[in-house]
Amino acid sequence: MATKYGGYMGKVLLIDLLKKESREYPFSDEERELYIGGKMMAAKILKDNLTGKEKPFSDDNLLVITTGPLTGSGAPSSSRFNISTLSPQTGYLTSSNCGGNFGYYLKKAGLDALILKGHLERPTWIEINNDQIVFHEADDIWGMKTTEVQTAIDDKLRLKNGRVRKNGKICIGPAGENQVLYSCIVSNDRVSGRGGTGAIMGYMKIKAIAVSGNKEVKVVNKEKMVKLTKKWFKYLRKHPLTGSQLPKLGTAGLVSAMQMKSILATKNYKYGQYEDFEAVNGETLAKEYNIVNKGCLTCPIKCARTVSVEGKIVKGPELETLVLLGSGILNNDLKAILKWNYELDELGMDTISTANTISYAMEANEKGLWDNGLEFKKTDNLSKVFEDIAYKRGIGEELALGSKRLSEKYGGKEFAIHAKGMELAAYEPRKAVGLGLGYAVSNRGGCHLNGGYLVILEGLGLAINPTTYHGKADLTMLFQDLMEMISASGQCLFTSYAFFPSPLMNHPNSWYTRLANKVLPYCGFAVRLINKYPRIAHLHLPVFHHTKAFEYVTGMKMKFGDYVRCGERGYNLEREVNRLFGVNANKDALPKRLVECLQDAADDSSKVPLDKLKKIYYHARSWDENGLPKAKLLRKLKIGE
Repeated sequence: MATKYGGYMGKVLLIDLLKKESREYPFSDEERELYIGGKMMAAKILKDNLTGKEKPFSDDNLLVITTGPLTGSGAPSSSRFNISTLSPQTGYLTSSNCGGNFGYYLKKAGLDALILKGHLERPTWIEINNDQIVFHEADDIWGMKTTEVQTAIDDKLRLKNGRVRKNGKICIGPAGENQVLYSCIVSNDRVSGRGGTGAIMGYMKIKAIAVSGNKEVKVVNKEKMVKLTKKWFKYLRKHPLTGSQLPKLGTAGLVSAMQMKSILATKNYKYGQYEDFEAVNGETLAKEYNIVNKGCLTCPIKCARTVSVEGKIVKGPELETLVLLGSGILNNDLKAILKWNYELDELGMDTISTANTISYAMEANEKGLWDNGLEFKKTDNLSKVFEDIAYKRGIGEELALGSKRLSEKYGGKEFAIHAKGMELAAYEPRKAVGLGLGYAVSNRGGCHLNGGYLVILEGLGLAINPTTYHGKADLTMLFQDLMEMISASGQCLFTSYAFFPSPLMNHPNSWYTRLANKVLPYCGFAVRLINKYPRIAHLHLPVFHHTKAFEYVTGMKMKFGDYVRCGERGYNLEREVNRLFGVNANKDALPKRLVECLQDAADDSSKVPLDKLKKIYYHARSWDENGLPKAKLLRKLKIGE
């Protein structure tokens, strides 16, 4: 279906695996205006095809792979693509964002999105080259780990002249093949990590997909976009977060700040600080192990690390892996974490859920609930445990279920650290309660990003009161909506870091930064006004280049208020999908450890006041007391029309 807008290829392809047939899936320009692309486009497709009766492992479920209109446009950090499906881990919609080059080549093949339905009888890998689709038997690569299978696919795509056809790939490892509930999908060395997307590919018997083509992304106002891109790149390189902290230390650079702010998940979130944090922080990683920085296509930030593991130059660990396989299990051996990070990527398993499941099991063993042989500080057996999970051998078959299901079997629900069945990220929220709210209400479960990442205001960027409830609900809503739209556009969320003016970051003790920290929690009413009446913000903000880029690439009008409204529509649409599968206020929950137990016995505010925060949040979002969008809101957002 052709499109009048730039940034889109104008085609969504649905592949029926049972029939091995493909057809174009209709997606109109009116739908593009409302649902943009990425996770919002995927949510719309899932909403139109799911009834609430489907099971994740069934032929009625869909795996929806989408790009955004800025993917392939040359905009900074715009190589992202999204994978959405009904999650086998949570039972709700999951959306998992990924870097690498698959999204770029999906567009080169002339596609905005790829929808997979059904399953194949035999292991298969799929080749898409422009309009040609070929199903290849994959018996010879089934069982391979993720690097090996991608190398094998390149060999199969070798041309007569000996060169490999330029392509983008996604694949699964053994964990996906065996349908581990938190298995992931890998593209190059980047990972679509959360929600069990790899298990759905495993159910479908798809080992890998390779895409290539010679199509080009149309940019409506190329001259203005080139000028803006140069300005934007320069701005990102000068900003203290995107131009200094992330390039120098990557996300690992946050470990020390998290320790200082008591938000470093330690011993299964029992504590917020770790005495050996310096052994596993970003400074130590940079000094002793980092070889060179890397980045995705068109990325000026280059936050990725490279390290040596067993003589191989591989991707280094991100913050979540460092913390959750470090302080989370009381391990101070950084070299072991480098090795585990590589092993888990090769097996195709989400490091966050793996680490948290292990830490739950360690505490359950410590408390005498489950004799499983896993102990805090004891790490010499973990490589074998990870293999056992991926292949569902021995104790690994149980660990493959994740912490929620294990706590239902063995007890210890109060310290099974998850939301909606998805294990939390590395930020301990009792000293960052806005993030605690975000974890609970996040559409995909315990996610810091879908939760709004308010921790950037609560200590990791600015320093507003981390335990007050004032303003946290409204700010969480605004950040969720902004990040929803950035993802839908096809950009990395790190570009949003530069939303905060540099002087506030560079001069944390200045009078104006201290004033901003004091005032922000009391600006909830202003934030709510923007959300309710986006025409108030009918302008382009100088520190937020995303809106102009969107206009120059697509030709759609997109002021800041419009941008926020689109993000709001996407967030509510995902909530509507989850409504079908039983989500409600009771599911917006955190374990008792985080909402009833004080992190600091001398500080009565050091727990997440979730009930109070949820009540304000639901009101701000125009949701009912059961945590669901009201009919009037759905009409305003044009959802369901």
